[in-house]
Amino acid sequence: MYIEKINSPADIKKLNIEQLTVLASEIRKGLLNRLSKRGGHFGPNFGFVEATIALHYVFDSPKDKFVFDVSHQCYTHKILTGRRDAFFDDEHFGDISGYTNPEESEHDFFNVGHTSTSVSLASGLVKARDLKGETGNIVAIIGDGSLSGGEALEGIDFAAELGTNFIIIVNDNDMSIAENHGGLYKNLKALRDSSGKCECNLFKAMGLDYTYVPDGNDIAGLIAAFKKVKDTDHPIVVHISTLKGKGFEPAEANKEDWHWHMPFDPATGKVLWGDSGENYSDMTCGYLMKKMKADKSVVTITAAVPTNIGFTEDKRKEAGKQFVDVGIAEEHAIAMASGIAKAGGKPVFATHSSFIQRTYDQISQDLCINSNPATLLVNTASVYGMHDITHLGIFDIPMMSNIPNLVYLAPTNCEEYFAMLDWSIEQDRYPVAIRIPCNGVIHSDEPADTDYSELNKYKITQQGEKIAVIALGDFYQIGEELSKLISEKTGTAPTLINPRYITGLDTELLEQLKEKHSVIVTLEDGILDGGFGEKIARYYGPSDMKVYCYGLKKEFIDRYSVDDILKANHITPAQIYKEIM
Repeated sequence: MYIEKINSPADIKKLNIEQLTVLASEIRKGLLNRLSKRGGHFGPNFGFVEATIALHYVFDSPKDKFVFDVSHQCYTHKILTGRRDAFFDDEHFGDISGYTNPEESEHDFFNVGHTSTSVSLASGLVKARDLKGETGNIVAIIGDGSLSGGEALEGIDFAAELGTNFIIIVNDNDMSIAENHGGLYKNLKALRDSSGKCECNLFKAMGLDYTYVPDGNDIAGLIAAFKKVKDTDHPIVVHISTLKGKGFEPAEANKEDWHWHMPFDPATGKVLWGDSGENYSDMTCGYLMKKMKADKSVVTITAAVPTNIGFTEDKRKEAGKQFVDVGIAEEHAIAMASGIAKAGGKPVFATHSSFIQRTYDQISQDLCINSNPATLLVNTASVYGMHDITHLGIFDIPMMSNIPNLVYLAPTNCEEYFAMLDWSIEQDRYPVAIRIPCNGVIHSDEPADTDYSELNKYKITQQGEKIAVIALGDFYQIGEELSKLISEKTGTAPTLINPRYITGLDTELLEQLKEKHSVIVTLEDGILDGGFGEKIARYYGPSDMKVYCYGLKKEFIDRYSVDDILKANHITPAQIYKEIM
């Protein structure tokens, strides 16, 4: 096996084309070993094996710098830069993250997990190199799906102005996570169909030189193309056409399902494990499908992640024009939702908490200043959500709850979530965001309120005295456990409160609590700084009330255990009881 002798990029330069082709097959075996057991981004990595080999064969990393967009296609790069064991040896799976990471290797320059960033990041490396009088190639690698993101277009628009060595590899597999959306993809198709020769060329229109490689999985052709652009004295786009999921038949046939995949049987492609019970993605999709069929003014919007709320390809087709996927363009999605709401429609936009960060300005400016009644569903907004440092969902409460006019709701169970969603869609006064629960589908026998128009009215779910526990959203169940522990230990039941509203204070209730309570405990599933608990503590500042705020420390955490993080932040009933007593 050649892979056993590859310890650095220099080692692949000793191989001929035939040997490099064998090496590509060996690399896919390593990818299959890791991905079948750990899960991860399958299709992008399998499709970019040959291109990565060719890049390292021609260029001289780390002097020549590679910047991978999203890092969905960086696994072969990791294998060739000294991290082979993390793919071939199960005991070393934990040695690496799923994204480029400068802490792992000198061949990685950024910790990147969000899309559309590579060209802008690389342009900074270009500028710094030139200012310092250094040499070396700067190569940005970006997939076609990422091109719809605003930052990608901004970076490509600016790249020509640098007027110096800058190579942009466009990895075109004719897919985003799902299908691509937007007019620029018609031009990419025209370029593919004409082998890069059609008169209309979006890259040339932005002032960039351009070359096309029709087979982006042919090592010889890629090497020849990369040699031609190495040490170029001006910005150039190398447009390559690859096959997403190449080398694994199920991934080639079902590209959307295999963009990211759970652990599976490599012989059959069948998922090995997973929760087959109720989940909010499928339930939200089912609810919205019924809503859209009953009311033609309801429209569901996503930004390249339609299955985050269960809209698989068949559901998208069934929904027809009432379902809109804007591609990677969250800013456009929010502004479009505001426009739909202004015109009397009922838009529902859903994406992950981590991706909401990309559209803060539109939520504030385009939506909330105009007070248009759109509904935003914020998914994986929780310590129980995604665990990678680039996809953390724990920063939304301070970010969103301090935008004027926005009503941000935190349901504590399934029935409450759908009641809030139904109210939000039907009301016409407020822009509303709702945290989709992330700690499992928890049902309640208690009837959920159906009207949330009287803002910031908290709900007392257990009347007690001395101690009041105000437990927000996904941490309500921790509040229940804490209340039970307090009752058992002291013989006095505390008051338990479901605040429901993240964006405001129930000052009337908070004032009433002063009469029979001396301690307040707040619980929130997010960082404490600028969060919900601080608002409660600030209200009680001039009084004798003692307030304990429990939530997460403001920090970037990576590949964490939820139990470990909760304990580290003292968010367990036993720890809280010990501290407040």
